[in-house]
Amino acid sequence: MGVIRSFKDGIGFFLQGLRWVARHPRWWLFGLVPALIVFVLYAVGLYFLGVNAGGMAEWATPFADGWSEAARSAFRFLVGVAFLGAGLVLAVVTFAAVTLVLGEPFYEKLSEKVEESYGEVPRDHEVPLWRSIPRSIKDSLVTLGYLLLFTIPLFFLGFVPVIGQTVVPVLGAMVSGFFLTVELTALAMERRGLARKNRFAVLRANRASALGFGVLVFLLFLIPLGAVIAMPAAVAGAAIMVRTRLAPAVAPSGAGQFGHLPPGTVRPGAVPPGQFPSGGAFPQGR
Repeated sequence: MGVIRSFKDGIGFFLQGLRWVARHPRWWLFGLVPALIVFVLYAVGLYFLGVNAGGMAEWATPFADGWSEAARSAFRFLVGVAFLGAGLVLAVVTFAAVTLVLGEPFYEKLSEKVEESYGEVPRDHEVPLWRSIPRSIKDSLVTLGYLLLFTIPLFFLGFVPVIGQTVVPVLGAMVSGFFLTVELTALAMERRGLARKNRFAVLRANRASALGFGVLVFLLFLIPLGAVIAMPAAVAGAAIMVRTRLAPAVAPSGAGQFGHLPPGTVRPGAVPPGQFPSGGAFPQGR
């Protein structure tokens, strides 16, 4: 039951982010700008992939040249669909990373505004934009590498009858959702001085919540224009989740200013990563 509750809590964090941007429509529109630009670029890429999927399938299956016309056409059609499906999944799981990198000034500001509505914002580990963007690109490439370690085997398992149409899509959504959460929580975690290794550790300790949040975002990103509309809410929800569940590092009201603690250190009175706040209550945004 604890896992199910944590999974539902993850979904709830996205809904909290959605409510936040609904109450602050100006910031929702602000967050749409980079998402819309990246969406157009991805839509063009997927269009060309769809147009050329047949040619790619023919290039990838020269061994089928000697088959009968019906068998060859049916097989290459399935391979073309697989290429298109893989392109769509790759677009979905990389959309957040690319959008966050290209729109870092936008989403950094949006994430800060969300945290400001909950109280003081951690600022001990701020870095200049010229350093944060290359670091974000490096971290996103490493995350993409981890993602491909899982998705490439799942891609081939997708051709297995029954399993490929039932188990594999579920596993794919879970893997993609987890890594979407990795990307979306990076801004708020970096604000707390958490390096990539520490961020992964925190999310593994809160795997069910990370999955609940990320799987919902992944499914919304599959809807046409869903990624654009949901992106600001996802960034807001990730900031709320980090602040109230994953890595709360804000001193209680009246307890003084932020001190310089090592990355990942939990402050007195804060809830350690991976644990629930006492009583299950979370701070409410203003």
